[in-house]
Amino acid sequence: MKEIICETSNCEHNVKCRCMAGIISVNESAKCLSRIKREGGALAQSFADVEAGEDFFGSRNDSIVQCSADCAFNSNGVCSSDKITVKDAVFGTKCKSKVPTKE
Repeated sequence: MKEIICETSNCEHNVKCRCMAGIISVNESAKCLSRIKREGGALAQSFADVEAGEDFFGSRNDSIVQCSADCAFNSNGVCSSDKITVKDAVFGTKCKSKVPTKE
């Protein structure tokens, strides 16, 4: 996966809205199962973002997104999209790039 935009407010893998996890798991309902609450919460998230610096945006992290959702990008259990967005939802953190498959 070339780019994972992560807009969670409290995840150990999120740095400046980029997911730094090597393997991400998404379940049938598009919920991110890889989210780990950051010790120190949202305040610690803010400090991590500041510490990363501006040159962080030039770096790249290739990740594998394992997916079991009914989605057009699901290719044998792996997301084939070049870019996804993950955001906080009422009941967990979800992949907002899910595209239902056509029947």
